[in-house]
Amino acid sequence: MIGFIVRHQNKLMALLLLFIAILVIRLYPHPPLCEPLTFSKRYYDDNNQLIRMTLAKDDRYRLWTPLEDVSPDIINGLLLHEDQWFYYHIGINPFSLARAFGATYLGGGNRQGASTITMQLARMRWQLNTKNIGGKLHQIARAIQLELMYSKHDILEAYLNYAPFGRNIESIGAASIIYFNKPPSQVNLPEALTLVVLPQSPTYRIDRKTGFAGKALVKARNQLFERWQEKYDVDSNIAALFLQKLVLRQPEQMPFGAPHFVNQIIQQHHSNAQEVKTTLDSNLQKIISRQVNLFIERSRLKNINNASVILVDTQTMQVKALIGSANYFGNSIQGQVNGTLAKRSPGSTLKPFIYALGIDQGVLHPRTILKDVATDFGAYTPENFDRNFRGPISATDALIHSRNIPAVTVASKLHNPSFYQFLVNAHIQKLADESHYGLSLVLGGGEISAQELVGLYAMLANEGRWQPLKFTEPTILPKPQHTLPEPQQLLSPQAAFMTIDMLKQNTRPQDVLSKMQNKIIPVAWKTGTSWGFRDAWTAGTFGHYAMVVWLGNFDGSGNNAFVGVDAATPLFFNIVDSINAYYPNLHKPNRPLPPNLKRIDICLTSGNLLTQWCKAKGKTWFIPGVSPINPDTIFRPVMIDNQTGKAVCPPYDLTTSHLAVFEYWPSDLAAIFASAGIPKKTPPSTKHCRSSQNYLGEPPKITSPLKNVVYQFRSTKQKNEQISFTATSDGNVKTLYWFVNNNFIGQTDPRNAINWIPTQSGTFKILVMDDLGRSNSRKIKIELFD
Repeated sequence: MIGFIVRHQNKLMALLLLFIAILVIRLYPHPPLCEPLTFSKRYYDDNNQLIRMTLAKDDRYRLWTPLEDVSPDIINGLLLHEDQWFYYHIGINPFSLARAFGATYLGGGNRQGASTITMQLARMRWQLNTKNIGGKLHQIARAIQLELMYSKHDILEAYLNYAPFGRNIESIGAASIIYFNKPPSQVNLPEALTLVVLPQSPTYRIDRKTGFAGKALVKARNQLFERWQEKYDVDSNIAALFLQKLVLRQPEQMPFGAPHFVNQIIQQHHSNAQEVKTTLDSNLQKIISRQVNLFIERSRLKNINNASVILVDTQTMQVKALIGSANYFGNSIQGQVNGTLAKRSPGSTLKPFIYALGIDQGVLHPRTILKDVATDFGAYTPENFDRNFRGPISATDALIHSRNIPAVTVASKLHNPSFYQFLVNAHIQKLADESHYGLSLVLGGGEISAQELVGLYAMLANEGRWQPLKFTEPTILPKPQHTLPEPQQLLSPQAAFMTIDMLKQNTRPQDVLSKMQNKIIPVAWKTGTSWGFRDAWTAGTFGHYAMVVWLGNFDGSGNNAFVGVDAATPLFFNIVDSINAYYPNLHKPNRPLPPNLKRIDICLTSGNLLTQWCKAKGKTWFIPGVSPINPDTIFRPVMIDNQTGKAVCPPYDLTTSHLAVFEYWPSDLAAIFASAGIPKKTPPSTKHCRSSQNYLGEPPKITSPLKNVVYQFRSTKQKNEQISFTATSDGNVKTLYWFVNNNFIGQTDPRNAINWIPTQSGTFKILVMDDLGRSNSRKIKIELFD
């Protein structure tokens, strides 16, 4: 043995070095075989249904599929059809090469192929011309190179992902999904063998309209099946499938759902993942698309040709449906424009947020009476849409009837944040400077997209918490420049709740669809119409969805039919009713009532605390310590002489006088009533009386807290320290109202106390008022110390 090694040491050393060289070549890191390729992307809806597969950069359908995700039937069929000695050769089969060379160049017959799977991969990877001897030798060298550098597993996997399958389809993954609508791991045997024979003759004729395979393709597949049966056992049920017609879906028949939605993801979300799971609900997308198409068809006589709709699940902020235009392929309406991204004048759709800010800042509560009268705000003099004024109007009615003067009045009182600052905080993009708009921003002077607007309405449903819209599942991470902003609390839960409640009182239009519904779902909604009738909007929330509907023209041209309530609202409610019909159990999330929110009795005429003289009684939501509330001063009692009808002075003779209640309106509102043909009776004057009328009895008297007393509390025990408020009152008093520094904190009956927890040091005015309008007050001093 030693002698043999000595005699052949040079040869053995050469073999050892060759082995080491081969080992080094194999172990040295090589670029993956997929590196030069670009790939298609598949976009799936939230139910894992394919909605789009894009082309790779070279306009090919191509997907990289790991070998483990390919059906064993495909792999075994490929080896049987192409290269039975694949696992035993070094990239070339010498016997096949010799046979092919003799038949082609010596025997004068037809050209015969002898390429192994490795050689075919070499030709496709390096795009070699193998029709001449030089090209064939180059192919052989490259095949050996592949065998030295990569494993059989990698070579077989790469071949399946490089192979052509007809037309512009490459790779087993793309072919399987396009032709059979399933991944290559799920194909049956007839489908697997069809895919195996396609790369050798990718031009096999297939009827592009019907997808029926031509005779040549069927014959090639069946011949392979005959060979398959010689090697593998086949169930009779499987064999019967080969007798059926072979149908291959064509690329033109691939899904192309929600094109604007998918396009936006392609443009904004950059990821190397070949598979993208989106938030789209295809069923909702189809429901809305159908309603848009029907509506546009009915409205063509009004020259309404385009619409955009976006639907968001407020619980997750996922976009569930998006219609960018009425017809993606309609050139006349610029259909490929995504209307939900277009910046447009929002009309009055932003007014709910003015009122929400007003609630948060103590400017109003839902039943606060506002003035709808001609008003100048410096150089700005807004008008109402109908060019009329309604006089005194509650905040709720002013909002749902879209009165401009009250909205501008409320906006003029906002600060920290102003309405402009609120919009900036809510990530409304591309706003000009605040001074550019002034108060005109209230009436749609700025521009906003439907996607930004639906985010604002979703914020109302989410207790005032703004969150970004989501288009993909969280597994798809965007690049840093597209990182989603963090959620922000922009409104209090109380203000959001009250604003939603106000919008729900907006009476919906009655139409055919609504009359067919067994159960009408509550909807909080608002309309908007831009200046020049360029945009018609309806936005709102229902169930756990927020939705915005826009009608208009992308070129900005106006149309007198573009009025929110007349144009966009019918489509909005057609969609709501259709969704409700398909999902009859649709309901809003079960959220508890926000804390520190109370429901109190008020006088509806004044919006203030109820007295016994008020003729219109109601209730309103109220935030103690925040919402403004005062005693009602509209309805006041006056003692009247029975004969003269004039006010009498004390002392009173009840046999010659009687008590009457009059309405005391400010002069501007009184003028509105008069111009409307309903003048109010002028209250009698009491100026001739030396003392005020005190026939009402004694006002309440505060018994606690004590007058001019300093109350000291430890700040560490602040939550446990409280002051009880009590008062005495006349026997006919039913309710006492308590205020601290003119902020209403609650109501009690005369026999009970109300507790107040001070939160800061200072001097405070405590006031109690009874339900007859009589009051008493005193000041106390609070000192909080460590």
